[in-house]
Amino acid sequence: MPQDHSDTATTVGALLQAATQRLAAEGNDNPRLDARLLLAHTLGVEGRLHGRDDDPVSAEQRTRYAAFLARRIDGEPVSRILGSREFWSLEFDLSPATLDPRPDSETLIDALLELHPERDHAYRILDLGTGTGCLLLAALSEFPNAEGLGVDIDADCIAIARQNAEKLCLSRRARMIRSRWADNVNGPFDIVLSNPPYIPTSDIADLQPEVKVHDPMQALDGGPDGLDAYRNIAECLPSLLGEDSVAVLEFGEGQGPDISRIVEASGLIVDGFRSDLAGIERCILIRRT
Repeated sequence: MPQDHSDTATTVGALLQAATQRLAAEGNDNPRLDARLLLAHTLGVEGRLHGRDDDPVSAEQRTRYAAFLARRIDGEPVSRILGSREFWSLEFDLSPATLDPRPDSETLIDALLELHPERDHAYRILDLGTGTGCLLLAALSEFPNAEGLGVDIDADCIAIARQNAEKLCLSRRARMIRSRWADNVNGPFDIVLSNPPYIPTSDIADLQPEVKVHDPMQALDGGPDGLDAYRNIAECLPSLLGEDSVAVLEFGEGQGPDISRIVEASGLIVDGFRSDLAGIERCILIRRT
């Protein structure tokens, strides 16, 4: 095992090397990247470490960095330690109440842009279970004349989503309200987005610790078969979708056929699927009859 010099290293370069070796020894998949991100955050330079190898690091900063490394070694994701995550090239603040946005969810925005290449239209967008607001705010960033509503049952999620809207200068076009799915929502909308909980309850114990320990359970647990949220959403969609509207919903691997049956039982049409970068079906497109 590489010797840990993190207690004696006093410059950026030496500290980064020691931290990388320590994370690698603990089995970290991206030791250099994680070490850099955490050190940049510690120093308040957010990723700009190039050319700083000989810069001194104070004792206070080394202590703070050591605490961040310990959290990472214990399995806490870097995004949780930093308190933010990049999604669709936008920076989103996180809280313990919000799901950590994943790159796979960008498939929904890709699908949306493919369906609506005309960016100037004044769409009305709904995001069910908005969490950080990442889907809604990413969509609004692409459609400058659109307005959107994000709903979530958790008040803390609503607070973070509003904070992110303000941070991204989108608060004038994004409204966030507390609601159980569409209970407090009036349609129709041109676009409905959602990344609902879809993990079957019995599968949660087998998830990676970074997910099952640090993501909120209500954003993961989809009920006994993982499909509870889709039944609720399918029941709401006929009143939320206009004649030319579309809903784009994320789902887990292999769930497409079951969700299709739920959607069609509600009198809706499945208009296709889109796959993520790994080639796994990731979202379903739904329209009215």
